[in-house]
Amino acid sequence: MAEQQAWQWPSRIAIPAAASGSYSYLLLKRCLDILCAGALIVLLLPVFVLIVILIKIDSDGPVIYKQERVGSKRSWLGYQTIWIIQNFSVYKFRSMIPDADPSLHEAYIRDFVEGRAKPDPQGGKFKLTNDPRVTRVGRLLRKFSLDELPQLFNVIRGEMSLVGPRPVPPYEAACYQDAHHERLAALPGITGLWQVKGRGRVTFAEMMRMDLEYVRKVSLLLDLKILLLTIPAVLSRKGAE
Repeated sequence: MAEQQAWQWPSRIAIPAAASGSYSYLLLKRCLDILCAGALIVLLLPVFVLIVILIKIDSDGPVIYKQERVGSKRSWLGYQTIWIIQNFSVYKFRSMIPDADPSLHEAYIRDFVEGRAKPDPQGGKFKLTNDPRVTRVGRLLRKFSLDELPQLFNVIRGEMSLVGPRPVPPYEAACYQDAHHERLAALPGITGLWQVKGRGRVTFAEMMRMDLEYVRKVSLLLDLKILLLTIPAVLSRKGAE
């Protein structure tokens, strides 16, 4: 209960409209999200079925699990853009044992945000490596980011976009300083600048800088560039765990 009481957010973030994209940009972005996410769900249906079978063979438990994340939605106050901070459930293919204890990851995230986390000596990644909670199939899914595919349904629902800052768990957002709040001034995405430029190979400060750069420079051209760069980034598996 004490942890929940410590989880306090400002109910909304106010930023200049020019910094979060014009109405026409947001409309085109939403159309792109729906068309691309819908097409990917249809095209990847055989992959979805294969992943479901592998997860069921590998371990007991549900195939899909929901995880609480922090995101935001756009609103307006006069001529100013307002981003309403909200928690929502992201969908993922289960890559861990059922009912995995989150305390190990929570402790690592606190160290990562506060700059105490050290990169893995072998891979040079700022990731929780050799996590005992991850299943055999789960490790394979995470290497190619396949566990994230169900978030295409979050995109269809309007809770996420294809491109944007990653939605983070409440215990990570609870570690943010006031200057970090601007990171939430965009619809959370499946991929973003951090994923294609750094992923798990950069510090928290570098990750934050990349996400703030995206929030301040949003454009349809930037979104398309990030989408194209996502393919080689996933295939290279750099920074994945």
